[in-house]
Amino acid sequence: MDDRPRTILKPQTIAARALGAGRPTTTALTPPIDVATTYLRDADNGYSSGYVYGRQDNASVQQAEAQIADMEFAREALLFTSGMAAATMVFLALPPTHIVCPNVMYWGLRRWLQDVRRYGHDVTFVDMSNLDEVRAAIIPGKTGLVWIETPSNPLWTITDIAAVAECAHRAGALVCADSTAATPVLTQPLDLGADIVMHSATKYLNGHSDVVAGALATAHRTELWERIRSVRNQHGAVLGPFDAWLLTRGLRTLDLRVKEQSRSARALATRLVGHPALSSVLYPGLPDHPGRQVAARQMSGGFGGMLSVRVKGGAANAVAVAANVHLWRRATSFGGIESLIEHRSSIEGDGSPCPDDLLRLSVGLEDPDDLYRDLSHALNVLT
Repeated sequence: MDDRPRTILKPQTIAARALGAGRPTTTALTPPIDVATTYLRDADNGYSSGYVYGRQDNASVQQAEAQIADMEFAREALLFTSGMAAATMVFLALPPTHIVCPNVMYWGLRRWLQDVRRYGHDVTFVDMSNLDEVRAAIIPGKTGLVWIETPSNPLWTITDIAAVAECAHRAGALVCADSTAATPVLTQPLDLGADIVMHSATKYLNGHSDVVAGALATAHRTELWERIRSVRNQHGAVLGPFDAWLLTRGLRTLDLRVKEQSRSARALATRLVGHPALSSVLYPGLPDHPGRQVAARQMSGGFGGMLSVRVKGGAANAVAVAANVHLWRRATSFGGIESLIEHRSSIEGDGSPCPDDLLRLSVGLEDPDDLYRDLSHALNVLT
């Protein structure tokens, strides 16, 4: 039975209001930053306020967590010191088990998972966009977790969350979906059958490139969820109050930012198709993208603000293009208000599934015509 709270409010309203924000003592619209690390006991030695110690008790952190939980229609959310911390806590909290993961996913987590046998886990990497391959990899009674990332970074392949969740649950496995690129604005994995949704909150949730954070939201309070909470506290991986306050600030404009960035990304991808300097444009909103139909079904309001292009002539030409842009900034990360360009294989290194001719583009809030002219000028140098 689904015991998650439901609301008639849409994510845009939830984000903008920040759960009402403020404090009744001042009636301020902007939420304050609570920086206390410890709290007074009552005369009877209890804690009637519910707050004990700052490692896990902080009003600023809890406000951001509640906001994310509401946007995901989740039972609860937890914040972590990074997206990597959020993701690894799921695996660290699991008893030794078999895990199915996508071939294409955040490179840092993929690299970590290649050495996860030391925690007793066995990992199988598959093409998560191929349901037959997923079904073949899931072993009933043995597989404990299926990890999804959709759209996947940096090839932007699409996984059918509902179909994979059905396969996993039939075999007794849980599903965790990394929805960093989609955000709650475009996709709500818990409604599609996922048990836990993960975000690198560093990216779109914050949106201003000034916070490193991670988030998990759960459909149910389970034994695994309580272990995740415990491991987070034991490892000291709780987000600090100032970062949580900045995250709350960013969340209030999430809906507006993501929808505008999605519109611009789709316009750019459409205009870049057929450019003589490119061999392909990777964007789930393009009509010929192999995951287009699934993406249209599980993503509402757009196909995301991320795309990649493959440059003819290989790595040298791709790097040359990145070197000749002016509006696009050469930097790692994505989801901020500024547009970024990056030669991904240089970052990911050996063993990466990322082609060496690929440039990853994170579309910001600049005018898409200006962004196209800047990138097109850099590409035209090659033709």
